[in-house]
Amino acid sequence: MADTLAALRSLMSSYSPPLDALVVPSEDYHQSEYVSSRDKRREFVSGFTGSAGLALITMNEALLWTDGRYFLQAAQQLSDQWKLMRIGEDPAVDVWMADNLPNDAAIGIDPWCVSIDTAQRWECAFAKKQQKLIQTSTNLVDEVWKNRPPPQINPVDVHALEFAGRSATDKLNDLRERLTQEKARGIVITALDEVAWLYNVRGSDVSYCPVVHSFAIVTPTSAFLYVDQRKLSSEVSGYLKENGIEVREYDAVSADVSLLASNQLGPFAFKETQSDVSGGTEDVDSIDLIWADPGSCCYALYSKLDSDKVLLKQSPLALAKALKNPIELDGLRKAHIRDGAAVVQYLVWLDKQMQENYGASGYFVEEETLAKKKQFREGKKLTEVTVSDKLESFRASKEHFKGLSFPTISSVGPNAAIIHYGPQPDTCAELDADCIYLFDSGAQYLDGTTDITRTVHFGRPSAHEKACYTAVLKGHIALGNARFPNGTNGHALDILARIPLWKDGLDYRHGTGHGIGSYLNVHEGPHLISFRPQARNVPIQASMTVTDEPGYYEDGNFGIRLENVLVVNEADTKFNFADKGYLSFEHITWAPYQSKLINLSLLTPEEIDWLNTYHSKCRDILSPYLDDAEMAWLKKATEPVRA
Repeated sequence: MADTLAALRSLMSSYSPPLDALVVPSEDYHQSEYVSSRDKRREFVSGFTGSAGLALITMNEALLWTDGRYFLQAAQQLSDQWKLMRIGEDPAVDVWMADNLPNDAAIGIDPWCVSIDTAQRWECAFAKKQQKLIQTSTNLVDEVWKNRPPPQINPVDVHALEFAGRSATDKLNDLRERLTQEKARGIVITALDEVAWLYNVRGSDVSYCPVVHSFAIVTPTSAFLYVDQRKLSSEVSGYLKENGIEVREYDAVSADVSLLASNQLGPFAFKETQSDVSGGTEDVDSIDLIWADPGSCCYALYSKLDSDKVLLKQSPLALAKALKNPIELDGLRKAHIRDGAAVVQYLVWLDKQMQENYGASGYFVEEETLAKKKQFREGKKLTEVTVSDKLESFRASKEHFKGLSFPTISSVGPNAAIIHYGPQPDTCAELDADCIYLFDSGAQYLDGTTDITRTVHFGRPSAHEKACYTAVLKGHIALGNARFPNGTNGHALDILARIPLWKDGLDYRHGTGHGIGSYLNVHEGPHLISFRPQARNVPIQASMTVTDEPGYYEDGNFGIRLENVLVVNEADTKFNFADKGYLSFEHITWAPYQSKLINLSLLTPEEIDWLNTYHSKCRDILSPYLDDAEMAWLKKATEPVRA
């Protein structure tokens, strides 16, 4: 790590102009949350493996910013050469740079890895001290990364209409209508899941996300896909051609954005055909904007455009993708049923293993562990990694399984307090019957993406652990049961999940819910349920999906989180104030909550009714997927409870 920093500082000092600082973000050329191995530049320079963070290297310091999900993990992984900057507690990176770097400082960025929004915000912050953002001609990290993984040539697949629900042609027609409404003659699409969704293609270029490294440009008369053409079979090439999508090499996007800016992007010049699109009624000169999403489009491509003629607005595909069609919703419901069966099979297996190998009292009984450990037969030792591998094997046996949707968080005791903990084979903990075990996991199926968290204890939980679990459960139920008028955003709803925790002076440092893709990214916008200001941007709408996942984490002790995926539906209410229309949530995740972790005296009669009803549905919905022994376990796990 020290050699890497020294090598980077050497490049910074010899750069023209010499750089006072170098920004190394987590994102790739598409501003992705999860990136391929060769794009993990921030991880390479810092050693921090979390999915969110930003590194800043100056001649004397190395700092890493990350959010509350990763405070503990970053503190453990960063060497003493690095300083951890906690987002929300320490100054933001642009504020820190403006305050701590000298006047006229030159701050280097790779413009492909920084969004328009971010670059413009930084430029504003730097202006007061005449500091400058320098777009480096190459990525300096790549120059010092000697063993950088090579690019992979993974095949592109067509996402069948039986799962997608709408054809690429239909989606392109809708997009072109939006271009006309916004007086735009083209849009540059850079977010990988938006390209995949629009063209109904999938791939495996990024672990856990079925996307393809690609860009798209769409105009009223043409559609382009920029991708390494070695990834395309003749069948996929034929499919794209049938849908009017012209394929060009991945690297050609830069030149083509320049051509788009000067209205020379073939195969047709826009002005020659505009009368066909608008019936000749539109003033052609007034339709001269190029649409670019400031949050996902990189600064490198924006720099090719005339800034006076760019429509800086969230991509219309973000919301279109979030509003699931009936076939996508049907697929998501089915995928979550199969996934729930896998989770129950895992719990049955794990319960038995904990009793046999660790002398645990088990999932149902509250007693001290009989024996701390037994003598292990070969391969019987349970670790956070070996048990998560077993969970994956249960999922892999299910129809349409394509892989996991994110790295499984399998965490025991103190590790469960690390919100996005990632167990590693050499350093992970062994399971412990006297500690809480939290697993947050999900899968990619052709018909849907899943994400579920359950927290369990195979020994005797403390009264404090029960009280905390129950507070989390109460918040989980309160949000899931909410009814609210159209126009309500996730910022307004977030408080519902926190009130039971706040009552006892507890809280958690992450949002409460995120959208989820249809065989796409497990984290999907543009909506979210969170205390963060961006949760105000987009109201929650019918046919969206969103998670419900409050938690509580006690550093060095334990962590608790409960998570289901919800579908937003129109609600049937007695009244309809101001004719707004009301919405409610439908749970589509099916797996039991552990009754012995619940302090039933803290639940209201309505909460107990909800829990019993949910558990009854679990039994009915999952029974076709379980054998007799598994079903007997589930019946016991879902027995009605009473205060």
